[in-house]
Amino acid sequence: MIKIYTDGSCLGNPGLGGWAAIIFLNDKKIKIKGKKKNTTNNQMELMAPIKALKKIPVGEKVQIYTDSKYVKMGITEWIKTWKKNNWKTSSKKKVKNKNLWKELDHLSEKYQIKWLWIKGHSGVTANEEADQLAGEAANLN
Repeated sequence: MIKIYTDGSCLGNPGLGGWAAIIFLNDKKIKIKGKKKNTTNNQMELMAPIKALKKIPVGEKVQIYTDSKYVKMGITEWIKTWKKNNWKTSSKKKVKNKNLWKELDHLSEKYQIKWLWIKGHSGVTANEEADQLAGEAANLN
């Protein structure tokens, strides 16, 4: 089982952003992070699992831990309705970050993923580390 802890950060919203993931693959701990200018916190929260999934072998069983209810609810519940409604919300508005949601959805189909929400800043070591890395990445812009 591969475990991934993800987080996103944004200095301003929109503003300078960073994302990070800690991947536990076999006996290895892999840290990845990235940055983007003129982005939002939600975009960075989505980029973290997207980039992490691209680093692991297709077909694996994965647990993804996120402190973003937006990501967890979006990928496990809301996306089904969005796709049925031609990427419109229940209030008939366009889904924000549609391109990132589509990419995450496409990648998710290649794995057996269990999405888990954890409370941010609650002492979960890998989540705290992902938070720190995402903040560092945002500050590097």
